[in-house]
Amino acid sequence: MSDTPSRPTIRLQPSRHKRVQHGHPWVYSNEIHMDNTAKAIPPGSIVRVLTHDGVPLGAATFNPHTLICTRMLTRDADEAIDAAFLAGRLRRALALREKLFDRPFYRLVHAEADGLPALIVDRFGDVVVMQANSAGMERLTPLLLEALGEVLAPAAVVLRNDSPSRGLEGLATETRIAMGSVEGPVRLEENGCTFFADPGVGQKTGWFYDQRDNRAFIAALAAGARVIDFYSYNGGFAVQCARAGATSVVAVDRSEPALENGRAAADVNGVGEICEFRRADAFEEMERLAAAGETFDVVIADPPAFVKSKKDLQAGSRAYRKMARLAASITAPGGFLLVASCSHNVEVPVFAEQVARGLDDARRVGRILRTGGAAPDHPVHPHLPETAYLKVQVLQLD
Repeated sequence: MSDTPSRPTIRLQPSRHKRVQHGHPWVYSNEIHMDNTAKAIPPGSIVRVLTHDGVPLGAATFNPHTLICTRMLTRDADEAIDAAFLAGRLRRALALREKLFDRPFYRLVHAEADGLPALIVDRFGDVVVMQANSAGMERLTPLLLEALGEVLAPAAVVLRNDSPSRGLEGLATETRIAMGSVEGPVRLEENGCTFFADPGVGQKTGWFYDQRDNRAFIAALAAGARVIDFYSYNGGFAVQCARAGATSVVAVDRSEPALENGRAAADVNGVGEICEFRRADAFEEMERLAAAGETFDVVIADPPAFVKSKKDLQAGSRAYRKMARLAASITAPGGFLLVASCSHNVEVPVFAEQVARGLDDARRVGRILRTGGAAPDHPVHPHLPETAYLKVQVLQLD
């Protein structure tokens, strides 16, 4: 990929430069002069970004075919965007994670907040999983692989380029091993427990590091408790509750491979005998248990996104209300309920309202003990508060 000081230039419309000038990392297509020259720039190119009057604002990746057409990389419009530049960003991200964690299992790069817009990198020891969600990061992938090799020297790099957002960028989806080899699930550690994730076929990158702190919080309430974990995936909540002293744990998920990873984690952590991994639809299982009058001391409901786009907001909000109602109905008096949403289109007040309505539908009252978000390896860009996608409530119910 050629990137020189003669790189293409885009100009913002009059008075549309202030957000970027003050640090916002995005420029929308209706904010620039989208003339024929701009439209002809190949998607994913590095461009110089100028004000209407020609004052440089920085360098960015550019895609003339998307609403978020410009993603800022640096305030130096002529800075070289090469392997050395990318390695510098990776080292900065690595230094932060090594301050936060003493083991190499975390999200290494969280897009704009780490100065690499639309890029996700998760680390599983010496295996790295990367997801490029823009045309710009797609074109930079060879240089990113070079930079990752320099900074981490991983044994393997898996490209999980299967996000729906790639379609908006005009990109195909793919999953492939770009470096080294991966045989089956990989091991990872979280909160003193060992788990297994499959970066090639699992959801997202194979593991959800964002729930790390919320798992620790609910596990601390699980001693002596009967626990049920819906949408358990690879058993993150379930196994940590078992390790914390739960008397019994049921993990519910529709994916048999994910349940197998959970069983393996339970066994390696010495809690296989108290953990049951049950293949079932979460809503159907909640309804069955409620009809049977069963209750649990700790109930966890951490579903995949019910609202994947704004058009799904109404139906998805009703689903969160239903989930809260059903989960509350099987929570024992004095017990604890954790409910979560990873739908970035659902704002915090909307989620809180649906949870409250669900509790009322179940004729339950209680108190919120914790409202949380993602763990600190998922930082939020100060100008993109809407990217704080994860919402969690932990309640005690009377």
